[in-house]
Formats: sequence, structure tokens, C-alpha cells
Amino acid sequence: MSHFAQYQDGVYADATEGRLPSLPYHHEQLRDMAAGRLEPGPFGYVEGSAGRERTADANADAFARYALRPRSLRPGAEHSGDLGVTLFGRRYPSPLLTAPIGVLEQVHEESELAVARGANPVGVPVVLSTASSTPMEEVAEAADEWWYQLYWPSDDELAESFVRRATAAGASAIVVTCDTKRLGWRPRDLSLGHLPFLRSQGTANYFSDPEFRSRLKADPEPGGVFTEAVFHFLGAFASKALSTENIARIRQWTDLPVLVKGVVRGDEAADLVDAGVDGIVVSNHGGRQIDNAVAALDALPEVVDAVGDRATVLFDSGVRSGADVAVAMALGAQAVLLGRPWVYGLAVEGAAGVEHVLRATLAELQITAELMGKDAAELDASDVTRRP
Repeated sequence: MSHFAQYQDGVYADATEGRLPSLPYHHEQLRDMAAGRLEPGPFGYVEGSAGRERTADANADAFARYALRPRSLRPGAEHSGDLGVTLFGRRYPSPLLTAPIGVLEQVHEESELAVARGANPVGVPVVLSTASSTPMEEVAEAADEWWYQLYWPSDDELAESFVRRATAAGASAIVVTCDTKRLGWRPRDLSLGHLPFLRSQGTANYFSDPEFRSRLKADPEPGGVFTEAVFHFLGAFASKALSTENIARIRQWTDLPVLVKGVVRGDEAADLVDAGVDGIVVSNHGGRQIDNAVAALDALPEVVDAVGDRATVLFDSGVRSGADVAVAMALGAQAVLLGRPWVYGLAVEGAAGVEHVLRATLAELQITAELMGKDAAELDASDVTRRP
């Protein structure tokens, strides 16, 4: 039985001793604190989205269109509220994971290591971005549980190297992001000329990779051919020919579960499952890739229907609270990836800020599930309705 809800009791108990929380519990307040800590470039990179940011707005607005339908007086309701879920044969204490977000060195000097230290006490797996600021092997030493997110590069041999490294380092799953064949049109970054990769930020997995380094005339270290390494990275970052056939090749490189992230159509999800994918992450990249795209939450039921029980469906984009997680699970997600909120916690208080956000999200989720009269994994379409 999960006990995340006890976090709320601890906050009130601390208050009786005059100890109030140093961080807020509303996403908007935490975001504003992070904006005061970060330089405009890094803050705009995290907060910004594609075009007029209509997709990002739609992601958040979509949650307001769905209402939970509590039924508190269920038989056995006194036992409800457990958050445990089983994914790919492994039992997890909650359905929450950290979404893969790269270039975290611009947010906090300890980057992914701080994320791991914040997530470990809460039992939340870290999904590590290919564009991380720390090599995957170092993150593996710090993280109790982690998955590896792959931006499939233009060089298939480099893709294979990344997957084999992640498998050898102890990742529990491979998550292929399919919606980033190139960077989306992001006006905030353009206005500031802020592309951190040009400063060699977010390149740690590349610069530490033997396959990548073998393509260079000199090592990408101080005194090496820095410009060559950066521009080779930019050329290798993403494959424009990514297809279900490419993704199926991962089976030759790893025996880990393989998920594809960035799917908002049922027909594409079905094709991927036919190709042997184990899981789908319904996501529009938090609105960062295409402006005026469908809200990820609105796409979730279609993907769930198309996949059925043939694969595991996860969700991200627009999640800002534990109640949002409950809505996504009622619509069919078996687990949820949380993104921007913990990044702002990281910016303000490092590992402690990450832990704060995750604990608060899980406490609200457990309280919501208890008040719904169900365990989180039992939430289904009968527990949610679309508002007029």
C-alpha cells in the first residue's frame, strides 16, 4: 500500500512547529520562482513551445474539459488509494516517471544527478534524455531506476551504440522519441538566439560515445577540435528517415522493453504495435514541436482504443498535478511522465526541489484516488466525463 498521502500530514505537522514549506504547491507559482532564478535563455528554452504556443496551451486546457466522477461508497473502499502499477513485468510504487528533458546543466549545475537524487526517495524512475548533460553511465550510478530515451540519430551505428550502452548500464526500458526529426519552430529561443547545443550543452552522451568519437579527427575535449565535434553532433542529432522498420531493428540490439514516444494517432500506434513495440507514449512533446496540434489528452482515448491490450500506453504533455495524472489514467494511460514542474523545482532547489514536486504530485494523486474510491490502476472511463 502506498503512503504518499502522508506527505500532507507531515506538512501540517511541520507547520505546528513553525516550519513552512520553502516551495509552493501550485505549478504557476513554482514556475514564476524558477523564472526569477534562471537566465532568460534557459527559462525560455524550458517554458517555451512551438509557434504561438497553442499546442502547449491546448495540452493544459484539455484537462479542464474532463471531469472526474467520484463514487466514494464502493465495497472495500477502505482499501482504495494504492498507487502501485505493473509495467513490463516490473512492479513500481506509483505510475509516475520523470519525462526525458535534456540540457539540464542550464537549469542546475548538478543536472541529471540532482534529478536522480530527487526521484530516488520517492521511487520515481528517471527517463534519461539522449540530450542529457551527464553521460548515461554516471546517471546509472546515481539513479535507483532509470529508462533511456533515444533521439534516433542520422547514424544508425550511433543509435545502436546508444542502445547497447543503455542496456549495459542497467536501463529498464528504451523510449524512442519519434516526433523530433528536427527541432520545431520555437520563437522564444529564436528571439534570444538560444540554442544550447551550440555551446556543447546537452552533448554528454554523444561526446562520451566511442562510435561518435571515432568519427572525429580529435577528441571533443579541451584542446581538441571543439567546433568539429559540435557540428558533427548537429548533423547526427536526428534521423529524418525514422520509420517503424528502423525502430524494429532495436530488437537486434537489446532485450529491454521498447516504447515509442510522440504518438497522437491511433493508426500510427497500431502500426507500431504491429512492428513489435511494447509501449506507446501518447505525447506531443509538451507542445514544443508543432504549433496548433491536437492536445495530447484528447488523443489518448483514440490511441488506447487502437492499441487495446496489445501494448502498454503511457502519457505525457500538459500534466501539472496529481489530479491531472488521475484524469490521464482514467482515460487509459497506465503510467504518466511529468515534465516541466520538476524542472522548475530543480531550478529553485536542486534535488530537494525535484523531490518536492514529485512528493506533492503523488500525495495529491493518492488523495484523489482515495476520494474516488479506487486504486489508481483501477481508474477507467467510468470515472471521467467530458464537460459540455
